[in-house]
Amino acid sequence: MSRNRTIMIVDDDTNISELMTLYLNKEGYDTKTYPNGRSALKAMTEIAPDLILLDIMMPEMDGYEVLTEVRKSSKVPVILVSAKGETFDKVLGLELGADDYLVKPFDPKELLARVKAVIRRYSDPVDQKDVVVVPNLSIDKSDYVVTYHGRKLELPPKELELLYHLVSNPNRVYTREQLLDNIWGYEYIGETRTVDVHIKRLREKFQEEDAWEIKTVWGVGYKFQMD
Repeated sequence: MSRNRTIMIVDDDTNISELMTLYLNKEGYDTKTYPNGRSALKAMTEIAPDLILLDIMMPEMDGYEVLTEVRKSSKVPVILVSAKGETFDKVLGLELGADDYLVKPFDPKELLARVKAVIRRYSDPVDQKDVVVVPNLSIDKSDYVVTYHGRKLELPPKELELLYHLVSNPNRVYTREQLLDNIWGYEYIGETRTVDVHIKRLREKFQEEDAWEIKTVWGVGYKFQMD
């Protein structure tokens, strides 16, 4: 149930904050609003929000900077909400660790649908198959721990989830669209570059591996290939 979920709204536009508060409260969510990133980050030491709705264009500290700081210590889901609707802005937000991106002006029904979808993904019980092991590599999705050749690797949440998904389905080919849908929870039509960026970063971490590889299937997508 959504009734006890706390959503942090970070936006310097009071009209937008009030609108989001109105609709979210009607759905039973508790909301806390902050006019800038610094006050939100300070508040996070005292409260543990279930989700953050984060504006990008704010004075002093923009949303990208706030998101970067949040991701240093928290895996709380974040939806960026911004008038910046270019593909570059969306891809950058996803690369920095956002879970979704909503463009202003938005339909309140779309806001609620995205909030519910993101919270549902994070609230679902962890699949029993939460640890996957292949030669030289183990991924524990429940604790977000990756161990490679006996040492722990620090991976951003979306990199880890993408790796876990591929490794859990060895030799199966996925299109970029399928990976976006499976990992980010919705289809970002025409914006598959974020998958390529995450794959590139993963490959950089496993360049010397001989037992398996993240392979490009030209004209289709990617697969985790094991002999």
